[in-house]
Amino acid sequence: MMRWLLLGVLIGLLISYPSLLGLLLAVAAVLLSKPVAVAFGLGLAVRVHLPYLRRRAR
Repeated sequence: MMRWLLLGVLIGLLISYPSLLGLLLAVAAVLLSKPVAVAFGLGLAVRVHLPYLRRRAR
């Protein structure tokens, strides 16, 4: 539900202020041009879904 509300707000802002689309695309291009930042973000996103592995007792 919250995801749809945020998406609606984003679309409303983009319709109200068309220049925000260019700004949003510029920010996305800058962030995607840095491979370390992209790898770190993907690692954070994947880490949430991985199971927690504990060490075995010897």
